[in-house]
Amino acid sequence: QESIPVLGSVQPIRTFVLDVTEGGSVVRKFLEEGAFVNVGDPIVRLDNAELRLSIIYNEANVFQQINALRSTRLTFEQSTLTLKNQLLDLQYKILTQSRTHGVSKTLYAKGLMSENEFRQSEEQLDFLLESQLLTRQTYEKDSTFRAEQIDQLERSVQTLQENLGITKRQLENLTVRAPIKGQLTSLKAEIGQSKSRGENLGQIDDIDSFKVRVEIDEHYIARVNAGQRAGFAFGDQDFSLTVATVYPEVRGGKYQVDMMFDGRMPEGIRRGQTLHIGLNLSDQKKAMVIERGGFYQKTGGQWIFVLDPGGSAAVKRPIKLGLQNVQFFEVLDGLHEGDIVITSSYETYGDAETLTLR
Repeated sequence: QESIPVLGSVQPIRTFVLDVTEGGSVVRKFLEEGAFVNVGDPIVRLDNAELRLSIIYNEANVFQQINALRSTRLTFEQSTLTLKNQLLDLQYKILTQSRTHGVSKTLYAKGLMSENEFRQSEEQLDFLLESQLLTRQTYEKDSTFRAEQIDQLERSVQTLQENLGITKRQLENLTVRAPIKGQLTSLKAEIGQSKSRGENLGQIDDIDSFKVRVEIDEHYIARVNAGQRAGFAFGDQDFSLTVATVYPEVRGGKYQVDMMFDGRMPEGIRRGQTLHIGLNLSDQKKAMVIERGGFYQKTGGQWIFVLDPGGSAAVKRPIKLGLQNVQFFEVLDGLHEGDIVITSSYETYGDAETLTLR
C-alpha cells in the first residue's frame, strides 16, 4: 500500500474568535489566558460612556412619546364625549321639533296657523337635521384622524422602545462572555486599554474534540482526496484518520489538509501537538517489495547491488521501482523473489560496478 510520511498538528475542530461588538475601554478582566470556560462565563468587561448617554437619551425620548400618546388619547376621549353629547342634544331637539312641526302642519292645513309660522317650524326642523348630519360627519372624521394619530404615536413609541432595547443589549455586550465551552487560548486585553468595534480580543478552543492539520508536498496534490485514510502511533497504540478537507491553495510548495479521527482519540492529546502520520495514497495490493534504505539517495531507484548466488560479490543491476510507503518500495522489474540486495547507503562505493564481500 503506497503511503507517504507527513507531519500533522493537532487542532481543535471548532474555534470561536472573540470580537468586540461594542467598543470601549477595558475596566475588568475576569479570566486570564489559558483558563477553561463554560457557556456564558464573563471574560472581559468594557465601559462606553457614549453608549450610556445614548441610553439616557433614548429613555427620555420614550417617556416623552408615551406622555404625548397619553395626552392625545385624553384629548380624543374629551372630543369624542363632546361630540357625542352634541349629537344626543341634537337628536332630542329634532324629536321635539318633529312633534312641533307635525302639529304646525295640522294647524296650517286647517287655516289656524299663518304660513310664516309654518315655514319657520319647517326651516327649524331642516336646520336641526342638517346640524345633526354635519356633527355626525365631524365625529366620524375626528375619530378617523385621532385613531390614525394614536396609531402613529403607538408605532413611534414601539420603535423608540425597540431602539432602547437594542441600546441596552449593546450595553450588555460590553461584558464579553464565552459563547462555547472550551479553553481561552488567547486573550488580548489589558485594564485601561481601548478596544474598537470589531477588534479581536482572543479565541476559545473547543477541547472536547480535535482534528489534525497536515501539510503535504504539492507533488501529491492530485493524489490526495477527501475520504483517504491515514494512521499514526501514539504511545503503544495505533490510531487511524480520514482526510476530511483538502485546501487547494499552495504556499511554499506545500498545501494543507484536515484529517478527522476515526472513532476514538488518543488520551492526553493536546492542541499543537505534532503527530508523525502515514498517509495512504492507494489501496492494498499484492506486490514484490524491497525495504527502503539509503541506497535510494544515490541511485534514485534506477539500480541496486544484487548478491551473486555464492554471496561473495554484489553486482550492479538496473531495476524499476513503482509505488512506495514508509517501509517498502514496489519492484516492477529487474529483481526476482528471493534475490538478496544491499539497501544501505552507497555513498562510499563510488562508481564501482561490483562489490567484493569479505
